[in-house]
Amino acid sequence: MKAMRLGGSTQQPELVEQDVPQPAPRPGEVLVRVFAAGVTPTEVLWYPTSHTKSGDPRAGAVPSHEFSGVIAATGTGVTGFGIGDEIYGMNDWFDQGALAEYCVTEAQWIAPKPRSLSHAEAASVPIGALTAWQGLFSRAKLQPGERVLVQGGAGAVGVFAVQLARFRGARVAATVSAGNLEFVKSLGAIQAIDHTAGPFEAEARDIDVVFDTVGGDTRRRSWDVLRPGGRLVTIAAEEEASRDERSRAAFFIVEPDRLQLVEIARLLDAGDLRPVVDSVVPLSQAGLVYAGKLARNGRGKVTVAVVERERLAHGAGPAFPV
Repeated sequence: MKAMRLGGSTQQPELVEQDVPQPAPRPGEVLVRVFAAGVTPTEVLWYPTSHTKSGDPRAGAVPSHEFSGVIAATGTGVTGFGIGDEIYGMNDWFDQGALAEYCVTEAQWIAPKPRSLSHAEAASVPIGALTAWQGLFSRAKLQPGERVLVQGGAGAVGVFAVQLARFRGARVAATVSAGNLEFVKSLGAIQAIDHTAGPFEAEARDIDVVFDTVGGDTRRRSWDVLRPGGRLVTIAAEEEASRDERSRAAFFIVEPDRLQLVEIARLLDAGDLRPVVDSVVPLSQAGLVYAGKLARNGRGKVTVAVVERERLAHGAGPAFPV
């Protein structure tokens, strides 16, 4: 099967298309015929991309751990899914990812694909929507009527954080660039803050929950806008090793969850959530996205059409600006 694997140096990784053996599902797993995969560019720098679970060096990783596709085979013990079912979901960070014609995942980490979405749209959902869900609801315990500040409201996670907070009945503010002020309001934010025009602290006060997707100085300054008893959650990776105990406690990594994926699909099909796809590229051009050489509009997530008709369904032309 065709797969995009990481080569090059650790400082300048590059994706190379190769023919690799098709994986086989183990007990409790399913084999997925991948139609589309979501791109998280920073993944090439993550520990699981360069190391095995035992800590040994790892080479030739296939990135992208969220996908939409069709079940091609099932391992022993799998129930609730059958060959031909359309699904979406995630797989293990240490496993080979979905920038390939096939990948494997645990059956408990997938759910039926939202009926109203194409595979290219569905592939943009799992990591972003699950991260927003778990940060807002599982970690911050967001309540109706509370004030939420989403740092990075137009990004792949931020677009779902804004929508889910609004759906929960919160009053949502979001920081974005000037070109995305009206866009983030269309997602449900009642206040859009241009982070390039001045300090966000001048416009955000007495916040109950800060959902931080940016990290660094933005995260440090975010503590100051919280009301007494307010909560901050962050997905910025550098906070995991922070010397600040508050920041370490605020950091979390998304986990696959079938029940949450089922509920997210229900909200998508009901029109209460919508995916935001920046662009759809063919498998052969996935390397441009990871290298930061694809022109983007800065909204949502880029997805890769492993099956070409998924790209064409979005009206994509034959070439992509770089």
